[in-house]
Amino acid sequence: MEVKTPLLHGHYYHIYNRGNNSSPIFFENENYYHFLRLYAKYIDPIAETYAWCLLKNHFHILVRIKEKSEIIESDLTFNTTAKPKVIEPYRQFSHLFNAYTQTINKRHQRTGSLFENKFERKMVTSENYFQQLIFYIHNNPVHHGLVKQMGLYPWSSFESMLSQKPTMLKREEVMELFGDRENFIDYHHQEQTDDGILDLIIE
Repeated sequence: MEVKTPLLHGHYYHIYNRGNNSSPIFFENENYYHFLRLYAKYIDPIAETYAWCLLKNHFHILVRIKEKSEIIESDLTFNTTAKPKVIEPYRQFSHLFNAYTQTINKRHQRTGSLFENKFERKMVTSENYFQQLIFYIHNNPVHHGLVKQMGLYPWSSFESMLSQKPTMLKREEVMELFGDRENFIDYHHQEQTDDGILDLIIE
């Protein structure tokens, strides 16, 4: 049995998964909205989000798991009635994916698993890695031929990064990593190589 990398407090991770047998996990616009609502419910209390992208049959999320001291237990939501004795970040992700699967199965009259196995997670260990991954996540719709420019795709954090509207994204931290807003835009408009993050990529 494959042993998954644990989600350690205070560390950064690329979280991703795809539909079972690469089948769709999003069937209509409301599905994307619902996934994001559930994400806010289950994940925002235990993680900080730096980038995300939802595609028809897979998704990518870049997060930092909060330190235990940063987690406010009263903000947590579980999909069981009993509060767990220990707060495990990976269980919150499992709650998200299980809740989303239940909704999709009911709404679209399907049964069985929606996602392929357990969700994947890769630890991000350097600023260069982190920077490349943000570009990769935002560029994914372009990479898959869904749009010609990443700003045209509605289901990613790219436009939210450039907006002035309130957001749960760690927008200021991301801009600081790239230097400033202009450098962030320039970096995303240049052709980048995936060489440094090949082991973080899902196709």
